[in-house]
Amino acid sequence: MSQTESPFFWAVIPAAGVGARMRADRPKQYLELAGRSILERTLDCFLDHPQLKRLVISLSVDDPYWPALPCASDERIVRADGGKERADSVLSALLRLAELGARAHDWVLVHDAARPNLSRFDLDRLLAELADDPVGGLLAVPARDTLKRVGPDGRVSGTVDRSTIWLAYTPQMFRFGALHRALADALVAGVAVTDEASAMEWAGFAPRLVEGRADNLKVTTPEDLLRLQRGFAS
Repeated sequence: MSQTESPFFWAVIPAAGVGARMRADRPKQYLELAGRSILERTLDCFLDHPQLKRLVISLSVDDPYWPALPCASDERIVRADGGKERADSVLSALLRLAELGARAHDWVLVHDAARPNLSRFDLDRLLAELADDPVGGLLAVPARDTLKRVGPDGRVSGTVDRSTIWLAYTPQMFRFGALHRALADALVAGVAVTDEASAMEWAGFAPRLVEGRADNLKVTTPEDLLRLQRGFAS
């Protein structure tokens, strides 16, 4: 690959979910975190990065909250229609990237809208360690707690060897062409895709794990938000 063909780095944020477990009056990405919305803080993790080409955010068609955010008019951000499931939203964003000129060998980093504490160190490490990887990969954290397998009766049926278990985080970074094909094919086949890595695995690839910080939390419950609030306030 010549210098003129060096891959670009694009970011995708699927943000069409409602976050029902938060029991809030709005989708969790619009809840306040230290004076700004979770979503704004998540976008900040990428927007000032010098390698970023553009960022595509997938939103519900009738999302009433996004237009009120100052970043909604940022020229670096492009909107795509979100779908019913995460995979639908990511695929919609990839189609938008194609319109923007994304090439098959470009890198796409998909990041959770409600994961606002991604460090620049972790992002730079992911970009550096996967720069020449033939597949791509994701930030992850080794399991540190004892893991139990549970039976249908709610009782422990065994202890899992945690030495081979990692927790999948985001961003997840793959080539545009390969990720587009994997997601599209998986959806056509009716395969349950929980993240981009699972689509790539289904397509026959073995994504690489890059260890990241454990405080790259995804806000799922009110307790998660409270924990992050304390961190941002300190």
